[in-house]
Amino acid sequence: MFHGASLMAADSATKRDAVVVDEKTETVIKGALKWLVSKQVANGAWGSSGEEQRYAVAMTAYTLMAFQAAGQLPGEGEFGKSVTLGMQYLLDQISPEGLIGNRNGGQYMYSHGIAAIALGELYGQTKSPVMRPKLEKMIRIIIASQNPEGGWRYRPVPADADVSVTVLQVVALRAAKNGGIDVPQKTIDNAVKYVKACQHPPSGGFAYQPGRDPGFARTAAAIYSLQVCGLYDDPMVRGGSEYLVKNNAKNDQWFTYGNFYAAPAQYMIGGETWAKWYAQVREVLLKNVTPLQGGFYYWEPKLDAGMGGVGPTYSTAVYTMILAMPYHYIPLYQR
Repeated sequence: MFHGASLMAADSATKRDAVVVDEKTETVIKGALKWLVSKQVANGAWGSSGEEQRYAVAMTAYTLMAFQAAGQLPGEGEFGKSVTLGMQYLLDQISPEGLIGNRNGGQYMYSHGIAAIALGELYGQTKSPVMRPKLEKMIRIIIASQNPEGGWRYRPVPADADVSVTVLQVVALRAAKNGGIDVPQKTIDNAVKYVKACQHPPSGGFAYQPGRDPGFARTAAAIYSLQVCGLYDDPMVRGGSEYLVKNNAKNDQWFTYGNFYAAPAQYMIGGETWAKWYAQVREVLLKNVTPLQGGFYYWEPKLDAGMGGVGPTYSTAVYTMILAMPYHYIPLYQR
């Protein structure tokens, strides 16, 4: 089993409850979900043009996480139909052996990981008998492709590893485990060893790979992966959280990607850390959101300095998920 939550969990949950979604933020969340629905294509996917089309599996998975964060499930809620269509699209993309993603790209396990997370969370809340065998195959692929050091990289083979790909696989394993799918404890223990090996002791941050320089996004991914393995109060997690606070650049190249992990990581830290983090990121997101006629809202990918992000679907999905976190709807983020 995953390591148990600490005795401080109940107190942390109480403090997290003090952070609420205000009326203005709720209006933006609802408008962003409406915008995302308007961008869904006929086959249920998101990512209909440019780079986003190339990564339609990942874009669909990120978008489904945003809907779940706002309490929308397949067939339930105002946007339940869209969630059902998106879920079915992902299920239809899974190969007979259990792989999903951009097979012609060099970063296969990114899409596989985020899709497994989205489907794992949906399975945990729906217990769909149709979904389970496909999800089990996806999880077996992840387990089989863990490298000897405990990490994962771009392709579904046990070769080299990095924190960025590793965190997605670890979170997918946790989501599946929560839903009742078997995950060997050895797989989790080895993943923890790899992530800890990526720590940069002088700063408390984490590197892309062991021995390299630390960074904001890398640290967020690392401590989040440790938390989902149950190490909520590990000194490395606390140190990483402090690193994030000290290095929280609003125009970082990896702002969107980094905050996708930093937000749930700080949420699980709880208390003043989460309250201050949410207030700061909410201010930035509300300042940069684009309103449209009809109550629609979306974000251009302009917060990622010098990079431009993948596209507005990605940025809108991630930012909506972050803003909706105080609703406490995603089980994966609960301690």
